[in-house]
Amino acid sequence: MSPERPGPVAAVPVGTASGTYPVLVGNGLRARIPRFLGEYAPGYRYAVISDERVAELYGRSTVDACRRAGLKADLYSFPEGEASKTRDSWSRLTDSLLADGLGRDGVVVAVGGGVTGDLAGFVAATYLRGIPAVQVPTSLVAMIDASVGGKTGVDVPSGKNLVGAFHPPRVVIADPETVATLPRRERAQGLAEALKHGAVLDRPYFERLTDGAEALLAGEPDATYAAVLRSVELKARVVSEDEREEGHRQVLNFGHTLGHALEAASDYELGHGSAVAAGMVLEARLGERLGITEPGTGGFLRQALSPFGLGEVPKRAWDMDAVLRYLVSDKKVRSGRPRYVLLERLGVIHREGGWSHEVPDQDVREVLQEALHEG
Repeated sequence: MSPERPGPVAAVPVGTASGTYPVLVGNGLRARIPRFLGEYAPGYRYAVISDERVAELYGRSTVDACRRAGLKADLYSFPEGEASKTRDSWSRLTDSLLADGLGRDGVVVAVGGGVTGDLAGFVAATYLRGIPAVQVPTSLVAMIDASVGGKTGVDVPSGKNLVGAFHPPRVVIADPETVATLPRRERAQGLAEALKHGAVLDRPYFERLTDGAEALLAGEPDATYAAVLRSVELKARVVSEDEREEGHRQVLNFGHTLGHALEAASDYELGHGSAVAAGMVLEARLGERLGITEPGTGGFLRQALSPFGLGEVPKRAWDMDAVLRYLVSDKKVRSGRPRYVLLERLGVIHREGGWSHEVPDQDVREVLQEALHEG
């Protein structure tokens, strides 16, 4: 782990039913992890969980830094990728912690991307009926979205994130400099969530992101820091108001109802960011079809997302019926019906009748068919 370098650190508070935790954002923060663990999550032992790739990049150095600081820490890893976000992986990690004698005075430290945060967070939520967790996101999607809000869980055959728990971390430590190790395409996947935040909550932010697309895709530190901080601020505000997604937090699902269905129907070959971006375009078009969303919004989103390599509905063969089946099993279903977040216009959510809405299946099917066959 590199020597500590002073730099600006933003601390964004996130409110929960049990208190408040900070999301710390700053370039070079990874060098200060042992200090933050002692301050926000003191424990007898630390279980650092990473996927196998991130374990080599950051997991081992985190454990080494903790040990140099006098903290007891061990590394646990699992195969990388969405395919590992399962009950089997949860079971293997939990059994390893039990075999090593981690007690209730232990702390889980999730070092990695969104899969690691969800899986390790679920381990912490359920291990010995719940032990503290710390999130150290190393990907853009994790910094911008997945690590903030306390959602944890795994995927099951019926769909994505259908088994899990709300388990707020003690602290989130987001160091945008880790984005430098990501391929350009992976940066784009994370930026899809930032663009979603702008589309539903802050149009000027959306426009700053699109204007700065090249710097963000290149991983430029100042641009990345600004995007991570603004997205964290926006999400923290919503999550603090509605921790368990009973009201306002539903707006963060824009693009996710159709996006998750496309992602699951592809057997997770379609990246999460690509799926959400396509879902945003499709759900905007759905709103237009229903006379709710300002005409042309879907087309505008598709064009605005294009410089990021996002927004296109995949044209490869896919099973329409499978997509529709996954819609019905989505975790946002109420009374057996999927729910959709609809825009009135960019930056403004349609709120009449609630934060999310039922939509006739025929309209959904026709929007999907039109997207599949357009040029």
